[in-house]
Amino acid sequence: MTRIRAWQRAPGAAESPPRAGAGVRVDKPIILVKSGGEASMPEWRQLFAELAPQLEPRWWDDATVDREAVRYVLVWDPEPGRLAKLPNLRVIFGTGAGVDFITADPDLPRHLPLVRMATPGAAQRMAEFVCWAALSLLKGARRIGAGQAERRWDYFEPDRTAPETTVGIMGLGHMGAAAARMLQGLGFAVIGWSRGRKDLPGVESFCGDAERDAFLARSRILVCLLPATEETRGLIAAPLLEKLPRGAGLVQVGRGSQQRTADILAALDAGQLSGAVLDVFEQEPLPPDHPAWTHPGVLVTPHLASLPPRRERVAYVAQQIAAFEAGGALRNLYDPARGY
Repeated sequence: MTRIRAWQRAPGAAESPPRAGAGVRVDKPIILVKSGGEASMPEWRQLFAELAPQLEPRWWDDATVDREAVRYVLVWDPEPGRLAKLPNLRVIFGTGAGVDFITADPDLPRHLPLVRMATPGAAQRMAEFVCWAALSLLKGARRIGAGQAERRWDYFEPDRTAPETTVGIMGLGHMGAAAARMLQGLGFAVIGWSRGRKDLPGVESFCGDAERDAFLARSRILVCLLPATEETRGLIAAPLLEKLPRGAGLVQVGRGSQQRTADILAALDAGQLSGAVLDVFEQEPLPPDHPAWTHPGVLVTPHLASLPPRRERVAYVAQQIAAFEAGGALRNLYDPARGY
């Protein structure tokens, strides 16, 4: 039997694909998956069979995969140099909104499109998480949890309510805007800071370096939703935290590269911060001996603020590939000039 490798039409190509006839077999294009570990592959295969039967999902480290047959990858943290060894790769799909673990690869094929995961439900999930985190800080959830773990009846009265609390959101993109609307629904006053001026109902907009200090001075709870760029690297550190009102809360759902966790813990110890919800860290997974795990002022969550379910991610990838193979444009592409 003649074996014909999977044919993929690049946008604008004029030639026709080979046709399968008697004694001719056409392979499916392979999409390599590196997300959730090899144990997750039965679920990935089932979802691709249902939502994208034209693709063949294979595990990232499957030694039987023909590298030349790989057209797509769905990855979170590929080992440096691995993507460059796939000669017919067409598109790289990140499994999350952030792609800094992919772009950190010095051998990344930078001529290939890199698509960020931006499913329809991502903004809703992020907004829900931010609201939960803000309310947790407002109501002392970390203290309540510690009391329960120790079977200790620790009665206390929270200092303020949502209408008495201003939440400052750094990063007013799609997710930041959704979080602002939901926080407003709970009664929080919301202000925002971003690189450019934004126009969101009921949200006072601050922009640029010149207005950042004024924004910070009014943020009783600071939410970081900024992308990972060189400008945001190490931003959530002592110099910035010192400009918040004393006793402010912090919700960090941006990227681990943006923060200096040691500075955050020091600010908590000094009373500059009253509490922090940290979903991201410089090193992930967070090492078991890291002091953030046991700090009384920190709620640690394992980078899950806005992770879409696998079904939603497969549907998103399937739609993007279908559009790409039909000559259409890919959406939510990583822009090296912006850094996200």
